[in-house]
Amino acid sequence: MIYDIRHVTTYEYENPVSFARCTLRLEPASGGGQELISHEVEIHPRPAERNERRDFFGTLTESVTIEAAHRNLRIDSRSRVSVSRRPPARDAVSPPWESVRDIAFEATSLGPSSPVGYVFASPLVPVLRPVSAYAGLSFPPGAGVLAGAVDLMRRIRGEFRYDPKATVISTPLDEVFDKRHGVCQDFAHVMIAGLRGLGLPAAYVSGYLRTIPPPGQPRLQGADATHAWVSLWCGAELGWIDLDPTNDLLIGNDHIVLAMGRDFSDVSPIDGIIVGSPKQKLGVAVDVVQVE
Repeated sequence: MIYDIRHVTTYEYENPVSFARCTLRLEPASGGGQELISHEVEIHPRPAERNERRDFFGTLTESVTIEAAHRNLRIDSRSRVSVSRRPPARDAVSPPWESVRDIAFEATSLGPSSPVGYVFASPLVPVLRPVSAYAGLSFPPGAGVLAGAVDLMRRIRGEFRYDPKATVISTPLDEVFDKRHGVCQDFAHVMIAGLRGLGLPAAYVSGYLRTIPPPGQPRLQGADATHAWVSLWCGAELGWIDLDPTNDLLIGNDHIVLAMGRDFSDVSPIDGIIVGSPKQKLGVAVDVVQVE
């Protein structure tokens, strides 16, 4: 499938902003059944400086400096991506989760795809005993690592309520877990925390969902903005497998990967600093259209 993606972010400031420096992570990834065809970003007002680099995780990161005074900032990202994936069956045979845990800790590489980099706590995903115990119910002794992850994903989908008003990105994980309310970022963080609490390597993936479901199927939750899900390392043979706890899905052709990291703080599409206004209004609009 080929998708055209438009991701527009707008900021409206109460007072003029004299200086802004932003970090953009808006270029979709290539690899794992996904190929980037084209990508461009228009920024208004026009930046004084734009610099690109690849971060540790391989994500294209653009640093933007705006020196002209402004009360509105518009960042318009447009991409075309080809996606062709075949996810494993939910009941596919996988190694016992204990062996995956042990092998992950024995990894000799410290590169971005090495499982050992995703077994420890990260800035937004602490390892919490109640969350680890919750995840442990899906991983009895000897259970396949994928079977356990699919069961945990199913439980989160059934026991947590999708509620955009319940949290913000700074809401602590323990509060999200206690409330059992939140959005896709929260559900991904909870699942990652539970998996890491068992010693399993789990990464955070940001991306997009197609906004028009196939005929006869319900619209997926989280399709109006960037989405988030989990990537679990299932051993050397199976590698990384992506799971969407918000929708109880193994990732196929309806998901487009933007970036992968330890948690949201590694993959935030836009962050930065401004000088000159204490209040701002943020707007985000995402459109994902399949190209016929």
